[in-house]
Amino acid sequence: MKILVTRPEPGASLTAARLTSMGYEPVVAPCLAISRHAATLPQHPAAIIVTSSQVIPALPERYRNTPIFCVGDATAGRLREAGFNSVISASGDAKDLAALIIAHRLPGSYLLAVGARHGLALAQQLRKAGLTITRRTVYAATPARALPPAVRTALQDGSIKTALFYSAESARAFIKLNPPNTANVTALALSPNVAAVLHDLPWTTIRVALAPTEADLLAYLT
Repeated sequence: MKILVTRPEPGASLTAARLTSMGYEPVVAPCLAISRHAATLPQHPAAIIVTSSQVIPALPERYRNTPIFCVGDATAGRLREAGFNSVISASGDAKDLAALIIAHRLPGSYLLAVGARHGLALAQQLRKAGLTITRRTVYAATPARALPPAVRTALQDGSIKTALFYSAESARAFIKLNPPNTANVTALALSPNVAAVLHDLPWTTIRVALAPTEADLLAYLT
């Protein structure tokens, strides 16, 4: 069975490899392209806040032992693989991340490393809670301009039965590409926020992961 993967690289290739190992045929069509932004980062923040694994390439080696708060376990795993030694996962969504950070309340200034236009509400919430937040943009996500012809054909002829959506931003980008025949596709959404965006298209059904992890998302395939 063909499964459409819409997340950006490098996550798209990782998901594709996992789907292949499960016996599925991944169709990779990243709906966002990631570009890196040079940013001046503080020398020694008390802690770092990460909302996406796309931030990891921007984090310098001097942060190896700095506490890092992140949204989910997948990002936590990638941070550890990259050599960061003090990673604390909220194992949830942005609300869980905010609650985790506020509960720890480390003294000093926090670095919030994000994509362009991301993290504004989180920064505001944490500042209202009395924390000092330095927000820095380290990457940008640009929507794809068109679906690859082979992907459009696979949607049109009904050979793609399931599509995976990991973020509301990717879902919005996919919708703007005017994909055909989605009424014959099951959409799997990582969270309710992602699912809410997907309601702008017809689907066979929209299913939301029980927890915002890839394991829970892919559980619907078994």
